[in-house]
Amino acid sequence: MSKIGKKPVIIKEGASVAIEGRQITVRGPLGEVKLVLPPSLELQVNNSQLIIKRLNEEKKTKALHGTLTRLLTNAVIGTTTGFSKTLEVVGTGYRAQMENGGLVLSLGYSHPVRFIPPAGIKIETKENKITIFGVNKEEVGRVADKIKRLRWPDAYKGKGIRYLGERLKLKPGKAAAKAGAGGK
Repeated sequence: MSKIGKKPVIIKEGASVAIEGRQITVRGPLGEVKLVLPPSLELQVNNSQLIIKRLNEEKKTKALHGTLTRLLTNAVIGTTTGFSKTLEVVGTGYRAQMENGGLVLSLGYSHPVRFIPPAGIKIETKENKITIFGVNKEEVGRVADKIKRLRWPDAYKGKGIRYLGERLKLKPGKAAAKAGAGGK
């Protein structure tokens, strides 16, 4: 049995779970998340806990058991406290600022790059740091990745957009490589 799937999902105070057929809706003070219950799993609500049971022992059912448990846990956490990711913009002249509900980035291109966040995602900027906040963990990660892809960190100088605290292994430049060649 799945180690993650065995553990019950604790429903935090302020969150509520509604089950209508195969549709699971988790509501909290920050919003709501909807999930679909696979036909091979069964969900039981006991006081402030959700228990997921398998109806058969097929390989796919075993895989879905732990996955659904984790998705429900993330839904409860997301609707009560939320998820966030922070990106930092590094480089001379590189800037990030909010303008008219969208993110405007100066990334060394000939034009500013505009990014409009999807519904349910809030973006804040402060001192070239971009904070992405939302209820759905998967959507927060997807938006952070989309923003990061606008300008990957450079392999030589490290300029670009990266996750806060991300460490890069920078390549040596031509001069450093030539000096280390032994004077050929």
